[in-house]
Amino acid sequence: MINVFVLQNGRLNQVPIDSREDLENVEPVWVDLTDPNEDERAWVKTIYGVILPGEDEVKDIEASARYYEAENGDLHLRTDFLLEEDDGPSRVVTVAFILARKMLFSVHTDDLPVFRLVRMRARSRPGSIEDYMDVLLDLYATDAEYSADALEGIYQNLEEVSGRVLQEEFTDQDAAAALNSIAHEEDLNGRIRRNMMDTRRAVSFLMRGRLLNAEQFEEARQILRDIESLDGHTSFLFDKINFLMDATVGFININQNKIIKIFSVASVAFLPPTLIASIYGMNFKRWFPELDWALGYPFALALMLTSAIAPFWYFRRRGWLK
Repeated sequence: MINVFVLQNGRLNQVPIDSREDLENVEPVWVDLTDPNEDERAWVKTIYGVILPGEDEVKDIEASARYYEAENGDLHLRTDFLLEEDDGPSRVVTVAFILARKMLFSVHTDDLPVFRLVRMRARSRPGSIEDYMDVLLDLYATDAEYSADALEGIYQNLEEVSGRVLQEEFTDQDAAAALNSIAHEEDLNGRIRRNMMDTRRAVSFLMRGRLLNAEQFEEARQILRDIESLDGHTSFLFDKINFLMDATVGFININQNKIIKIFSVASVAFLPPTLIASIYGMNFKRWFPELDWALGYPFALALMLTSAIAPFWYFRRRGWLK
């Protein structure tokens, strides 16, 4: 799918493209391609002289391949954007940007919420975008905002997990659910941190390349400051995740120790009856006057029962069974 945007009265408006002729008759500031087919790639190459990278090239994470200037002067960037999905885990989508002929070309495999938000804002805020570089910086700024919203979601989810972990009754089933939630939030937090690191590298590259005017340079500095604040928040969330992980594992150990304690108390309590039964099982008649008693057998059973109850009573008084 190919989306073409033009500047009209300070607004970023989308122009419907159904054929090559439609693309030839517009002067776009941004050409956004989502999983483009071969025809769409050919249109961009023929009309604008821009060769779009393939999917394997987009995913190339070598430092030399992420930011470079081609022989014809086109500037190529590879930047990661976060994608959260309701029906699955979050993931990072790599977007290829090409700055050529004062136009921004973007190629990616999935429709990203950051891109949708930029398009919506540009239509409702006239004058916020003046050229293709403003579009790119707005994408990076919106990416930071999107990551900040995701971090707030992580914090809220961790607060819910914390409430479950610190409740009075915490079963093994609760622990399993808590560990699953903590692992999910840790994975998302790590992806956000990696995403912010990649955005910082891209913005720094634009600043070092002296590709920005004074206003854009200041906006880029503000994006870097926002990313710096997000780094501190991700560190805080990592600490909270580690605390909840340790607390959950600790409660699991406590529950396991309770089970081991029950078996230990039971084994200690049944040692005296076992000893008595072993003694009376020796069958040495000379030294066992109880063998001639009419009530000798009930006496032995009562003695074993008493010797079993006594330790339980003692352990209970000392509070060891709680």
